[in-house]
Amino acid sequence: MSEPSATAVVEVPRPAVVPPEPYTFPEGRRRTLDNGLEVVAYDVPGQYVHSVRVALPLPLARERRDIEGVATIMARSMDEGTARYSSAEFALLLERRGVALGTSISEAGLTVDIDVAKRHLGYALDLLRQVITEPAFPATEIDRHRKTRLAEIEQERAMPAQRGAIELIATYFDEAERASRPTAGSRETVRSITREDVVAFHADNVSPVGGTVVIAGDLDGVDAIAEIEAALGGWTPPPAPGSAASPWEAARVADTRERIVFIDRPGAVQTELAVACPGPDRSFPGGWSPYPVLGFMVGGSPNARVDAVLREEKGYTYGIRSVFRPRRRGGMFLTSGSVRADSTVEALGLLLDLLDGGREGFTDEEVRAGVDFVSMTAPGRYATADAIADEAASLSLEGLTTAFTTANLRDMVTLEADRLQAAYRAFVDGRWTIVVVGDAASHLEGIRALGRGDVTVVAG
Repeated sequence: MSEPSATAVVEVPRPAVVPPEPYTFPEGRRRTLDNGLEVVAYDVPGQYVHSVRVALPLPLARERRDIEGVATIMARSMDEGTARYSSAEFALLLERRGVALGTSISEAGLTVDIDVAKRHLGYALDLLRQVITEPAFPATEIDRHRKTRLAEIEQERAMPAQRGAIELIATYFDEAERASRPTAGSRETVRSITREDVVAFHADNVSPVGGTVVIAGDLDGVDAIAEIEAALGGWTPPPAPGSAASPWEAARVADTRERIVFIDRPGAVQTELAVACPGPDRSFPGGWSPYPVLGFMVGGSPNARVDAVLREEKGYTYGIRSVFRPRRRGGMFLTSGSVRADSTVEALGLLLDLLDGGREGFTDEEVRAGVDFVSMTAPGRYATADAIADEAASLSLEGLTTAFTTANLRDMVTLEADRLQAAYRAFVDGRWTIVVVGDAASHLEGIRALGRGDVTVVAG
């Protein structure tokens, strides 16, 4: 019997592993309608739930000072019935074909969105049109939303993080700026809002001029732009649209912002910290791409500088996060989170040292980790139709298109340590606005001893 022959082993060379190409945001088809609306359509094959976003520039500076919050009440009430249907009837129409509809307001504008199965797009667009152009604003619903907002205000004052955030903007921005006060209004102003105020604000300010409609989803067999034009092309601007003298100027910071405000919460077992300074907007001449990476490296993950010390080494916190937060014009660099009460003074001192230390530069390992994370996760962040629509709509409120996203990510992969250091130094100079929410009796003198600025104590 013959011996079995040995099987020859053929070595196959391993394929070369090359870095991924920079991410390119999907291309959208664009058309500007006769009424001023810009329509952008993104074909996302295989995604049969269409996401539609209507983004309308509407600076909150247009609110009268005595009824601030009227834009929020308006937005929340827009789907509470239309000229054709009661609130209950309209809710049934949405439910009948699974239409998800939402509205929101920000410092830059109003966004109305729908998500709907592809086969019901025309049906949903008609409901969207009614919400935007002919909301009924029933008095009972306005009253309900006003009461809801008043209850929210009480909750915000009770929650340390939100109470600190309110104090932060009041300290950081000049008191004459709308940005220094809550987007959704205060107790005094919300109480003053009437149905007539809401109706008038909508009539004066909700206009197609300068607005953008984004649709994303599987557009095979669908002329999405024509569908949107059929639904919204007849929407005409108001005869005298609301205006502000300089609606997109950067909000002025307060001359007294470089200080510490201690919000007293006797017996608090945790202390909330918020530390801020000016930051860029996305149109910053030096480029926006360094700033998401810097936020990640300084305080964007458990391995970032802040958490590596305050969480992993010291055990003072579950997590503190840093972010460069752009506005339409200007921006803010914000670091915030909570620490154990018994670590308050040391934690704040270490946090400020770590933030100041970024001016001395970052290691090549930190840079590579930050650039890779932010740039290489982009395909996942923008993998769905709703994420694509959200990105396009939010950028439109800043006067940008998604060409910015592609250019920004391509620039990001070229970042090196020296450029990141220069970008950080462009805004972070150690002149901080600091808010502390905690037990003043236990920590006030220690905070003062840090020598980081004048300390003002306010009631919690």
